[in-house]
Order: sequence, then C-alpha cells, then structure tokens
Amino acid sequence: MRDVVIVGGGLAGLMNALQLAKAGLDVLLIERKTYPFHRVCGEYISNEVIPFLQSLNAYPEQLRPVAIRHFMLSACSGRYSSAPLDLGGFGISRYAFDHFLFEKAGQAGADFLLNTQVQDITYQHDSFQISLPQAEQVTAKIVIGAYGKRARLDKQLNRPFIRQHSPYIGVKYHIKTDFPEDYIALHNFQGGYCGISRVENGIYNLCYLGSRSSLRQYGSIQAMEETVLCKNPFLKKIFQEAEFLFDKPEVINEISFAPKKPVEHHILMSGDTAGLITPLCGNGMAMALHSAKLLSDLIIQRFHSQHFDRTSLEREYARRWRQQFSTRLWVGRHTQKLFGSRYTSEIGVQLFKSVPPLARQIMKRTHGQPF
Repeated sequence: MRDVVIVGGGLAGLMNALQLAKAGLDVLLIERKTYPFHRVCGEYISNEVIPFLQSLNAYPEQLRPVAIRHFMLSACSGRYSSAPLDLGGFGISRYAFDHFLFEKAGQAGADFLLNTQVQDITYQHDSFQISLPQAEQVTAKIVIGAYGKRARLDKQLNRPFIRQHSPYIGVKYHIKTDFPEDYIALHNFQGGYCGISRVENGIYNLCYLGSRSSLRQYGSIQAMEETVLCKNPFLKKIFQEAEFLFDKPEVINEISFAPKKPVEHHILMSGDTAGLITPLCGNGMAMALHSAKLLSDLIIQRFHSQHFDRTSLEREYARRWRQQFSTRLWVGRHTQKLFGSRYTSEIGVQLFKSVPPLARQIMKRTHGQPF
C-alpha cells in the first residue's frame, strides 16, 4: 500500500509530490499525459510563491523566468489604463515549469505513472483503491485529487459544480510579438477577456476566457477571434501581426468558477480541483502552489502520529483552505462582473484610472502574502 497517491500532475500535484517525497513518504503520482506538455493557463505567477519555492530548491532560476512589474487593462473599445504591480510576479510556461517540477519530484523519490487515466477511486476500510486501465489497481492510505479544473472523476464523485453547465471556454497560444516584457495586460472583448505576458525564451503567452455561445454562433475559434476579439484594437493588432507558434490552440471547455469543496469522499483536493480563481486575477498558479503547501504540511504533520486521525486531518485542511482562499475566490468572482462587455469594461477601466486605491485593493485582495 502506498502512503499517498496523487491523481493529476499539474502544479499542485507536482508540488505535493515533491514536498511529501522529501519528507520520506511513499508517493505515487498518476498523470494522464507525458511531460512536457502544454496546458491552458495564464502562465503568470505572483511573487508570493518565491520563498516557498526557494525553501524546496524548486525556484526555476535556470529557466530564466521573466520579471513582471506592471499591469495594463483595456476595455473592449481599446481605452486603457496601467499601473505598477505592488508585489509583482514572473512569467514562465507550464510546458517548462511542470517538467522542471516533475524532475525535482522524481529526484526527491516520488514515483510516477504517466500516460495513465484513473478510472475510479473507492474508499473502504480506511484505505483507497484506485482503478487503472486493464483492471490494474493501486491501494493507498491517502489520495490527493489534483487533476485540474474539470475531469471525469468529478462526475463519478457527483460534485455539485459538475452538474451546472458553464458558459466559458479557455483558449491559449504561444506567440512572438512586440510587447513590453515586464507587463501583463488584460484586454476585454464582448463575452470575455484575454491576457498577454512574456514567458521564457522571448515567447509570449496569449490566453483568453471566451464565451461558448459566441463559439457556437460563429462556428469556429478563428471566426470568433476575427469577429469578436479583434474589435478590441489591441487584440486586433496581436492577431494580425504576431507570429503564432502552435499548429492549433490549446482549448478547454466549460471552465467553472463555482465554489467547490476541498474534501470530497475523503479525497483531499488540491489546486484547481479544490477551487478555481478567475483568470483576470492572475493568481491560479500561486494558489495551486500554496494549496499544495497547506495540504502537504498537514499530511506530514499528521501522517506519522501514533494515531492517524483522518477526520481531524480532513476538517483541519478544509478549515485552513477556506481561511486562506475563500476571500480571494469571492473577490475574483465579483470583480469578474466588471469584465467581458462593452459597458462594464469601460466602467472597470474608468475606476482603475480615477480610483487608484480601489484598483490596488482589488489586486491586494486577489493576491496573497509571501509564504
């Protein structure tokens, strides 16, 4: 029996694997793809994570992450404002960073089962059975769910958010373009918003949250981009002049920002599996790393105690998770109402320009403190 099985190898899963393996636990991470690979993600991380990464020798300095110090916001019309980022952040691709953490976790002693889709997870007699293809099974004392925004396991667990259709799709490109390397920009269009920021090797991440109804209306992603996104002059310039490096975009459907529970059927959820912040806040990667730290710290503390108390572990993790992230998620969901339409995006830019303390408060409340 394994001490811990982690289902999903994104930032939260990899960081849990790294921290738990370093602490001497027997860890297996199961990922349905093989590293390295791309994910739909804004690829900006606030600097709150740096002390934690450095404490595990996991800050990717050799990948040359790009320092980002300024924020720009544009309305659908192209009217814009900009401001410095108090805490700042860095840009790095998931393709590079996930692979870097995968290698770090392996060096720490974590085992991996790649290119493998978990079929089912059952809990009985104080342990888990994880069903794999070809009728294989793995048993574990603890299971961490770190499989991302939406997965088949969510349906099998009958999680409430999965029963609600989401109006959003996420689309990501890597491009080469002319844009200040120390800026992150958020450009509104009708039905969504698009972020751009630099990652390593002179490449820029272009990632947007769009409307499924717009995609249905125009019939293809390209047609939607030409008809809807390009009404914002900043986005029109990017789509007409940038060099697009992917053969086709990375796409994810039905992204849900509905509240989730950090513990489901005794599975400890980590990262986006526990709760997803709106992309306009630029904080999903930092939250994933922080949630992994919260969970791993608790598991390490409780696992080797004389009497392992699963109920106490679950309650304390849920309490700490809500304490750390519930306000950030709430502010993100409500701030999102100012974006994605011609009228509200103009209000958002005007507030950003005329009431700088309000803009700083929004950024502060959707960013954490260094940990």
